[in-house]
Amino acid sequence: MTIMYGIPNCDTIKKAKKLLSDNHIEFTFHDYRKEGISPELIDIFFAHLGWENVLNKRGTTYRSLSEDQKQNLNEQTAKQILLDAPAMIKRPIILHNDNYHLGFKKEQYLEIFAI
Repeated sequence: MTIMYGIPNCDTIKKAKKLLSDNHIEFTFHDYRKEGISPELIDIFFAHLGWENVLNKRGTTYRSLSEDQKQNLNEQTAKQILLDAPAMIKRPIILHNDNYHLGFKKEQYLEIFAI
């Protein structure tokens, strides 16, 4: 079973979905905005991928944080920020064959899914 986590209007999510669909790979999509995100799911992401990797520092949501928030980032503060603003989670996160993968690179997906 494959699960893709993200938000649907993200261009990177669209590319990842297209590659999987074009190659007839079945997956479910977990939309953070509709289905939400739990503290437990963030803990799983952090455990498998590292909290610093899961936190997207390139987006506008991160840039809107105060300097104090940015300076005091740690695993606990990052978790709360991601619960409040799931758009700050790097996308996509894929769960495939009990392994978590972060981001989208075509070559990486070709390898993960043996395409």
